[in-house]
Amino acid sequence: MHVVMTGATGFLGRALAMALLEQGCELSVYSRDPAKARRKLGGQVAAFSAWHDAPTQADAVINLAGEPLIGGRWTARKKDRMRASRIGTTHGLVQWMSRMQLRPDVLISGSAVGYYGYSSDQVFNEHDAAGSDFGARLCADWETSARAAEALNVRVCIVRTGVVLHRSGGALKRMLPAFKLGLGGPIASGQQWFSWIHLHDWLSAVLFLLSKNDLSGVFNLTAPQPQRNADFSQALATALGKPCALRVPAFVVKMMAGEGAELLLNGQNVMPNRLLENGFVFSRPDLAHALADVRGS
Repeated sequence: MHVVMTGATGFLGRALAMALLEQGCELSVYSRDPAKARRKLGGQVAAFSAWHDAPTQADAVINLAGEPLIGGRWTARKKDRMRASRIGTTHGLVQWMSRMQLRPDVLISGSAVGYYGYSSDQVFNEHDAAGSDFGARLCADWETSARAAEALNVRVCIVRTGVVLHRSGGALKRMLPAFKLGLGGPIASGQQWFSWIHLHDWLSAVLFLLSKNDLSGVFNLTAPQPQRNADFSQALATALGKPCALRVPAFVVKMMAGEGAELLLNGQNVMPNRLLENGFVFSRPDLAHALADVRGS
């Protein structure tokens, strides 16, 4: 299978690229820096920086490109970059597919649970509407740009991803230093929902959707046991054999992240209904299993 990817050098993209290569797939990646992409992913990967240099044929496309949401304040310039890196890249990708004589069978395109906005009591599933904050509108517009490929008779799967846990990267890697020192703890009240998924299950879910020719539409990529932030913090501290006594005040988060602090101060309880209904089995459905290997990090 020949797969074309965007976002292949990020935390999730690189892990998925390695999994695809292990399965014997041919991999081509869109990157602003093709040489860097080849260094990160290996010489067997073809890399290009413009859609007119993209392959003329592909069996599947996986679209994960996007400026990170966490890290730095959400200035007007950063917001523009977040939109352009997602919506602009996806538009270019769909335009490339429209010019192909033989189009890919499937497009798996990224999104996030931020699509639903924030709630302390609602349980969200794939049929719920988008929220109204910037992050929710960003996800909704990103999804709309990807679903344009449906008009090309391409099977489209939108993956709304929660916080992906693995000691090698992402949010957990950023949390571990403080928690290892016994300085970790809940953020603000700790009552905000934390919808998460282990990296192994995220990879398995994407490969599951890639292989299931009868599945399309939206899928929540979250574990079936979301937790409150305080409960997650306690579970992580316990897994490391450390206390969980300190709390990060809300004003500190707001000073550091500005509007982006909403991602940390609020949350959503998101369930993977469509994955479960279609027979996907989680290997790490609970935090005890998901955090079992953090001591070795």
